[in-house]
Amino acid sequence: MSWDKQHILSELSAEESWRMFRIMGEIVEGVDTLNQYKKCVSIFGSARTQPSEPIYAETEKLAELLVKAGYGMITGGGPGLMEAANKGAFNAGGQSIGLHIELPHEQQPNPYLTQRINFRYFFIRKLMFVKYAMAYVVMPGGMGTIDELSEAFVLAQTNRIKPFPIVLYGSDFWNGLLDWIRDKMFEYRFLTESELELVTVLDSPEEVVSFIRRHVII
Repeated sequence: MSWDKQHILSELSAEESWRMFRIMGEIVEGVDTLNQYKKCVSIFGSARTQPSEPIYAETEKLAELLVKAGYGMITGGGPGLMEAANKGAFNAGGQSIGLHIELPHEQQPNPYLTQRINFRYFFIRKLMFVKYAMAYVVMPGGMGTIDELSEAFVLAQTNRIKPFPIVLYGSDFWNGLLDWIRDKMFEYRFLTESELELVTVLDSPEEVVSFIRRHVII
């Protein structure tokens, strides 16, 4: 092996070592910061939703009602439905936490945060969402929203975490996906009805708050 190749491999090894330290540091910062928040609900949803859309107002109202019921709010800290949830929590005087991801073309964090943490790594950010949430509310959204839903579902399905309420908000949006799961995944025995019961579909902020209060005692 030539010196140049040895030098390149050495540089790559050093870079990987420093990456491990950055990962550990990000985990420590997240845990140290979030340990003070014990009673939070994580809300996910599209960053592309505009404030003029009805679902934005519904998300804002949901967050406000959750705060009044005694829960804090955790979102991805960005615009759209994340902003709506943080805004509702902030205006209600509650904990409004944003777990912001650093991306090359990502939007800026919204202005309704009482606590913000920046993450470089998606997997650490998702760990914090699960670790510090007493329930998930999944609003309509794109692939990032489905990614967060899938993460929580699989962890609960495989008993890697204690199951907690996972609410899908909006039957008009989610029923098509659930119908496909029943039509295809059940047919191929990839999923069972009892496993699908890990998620609940609800259609109003009041229903969501009532459901969470029945299943999450604070």
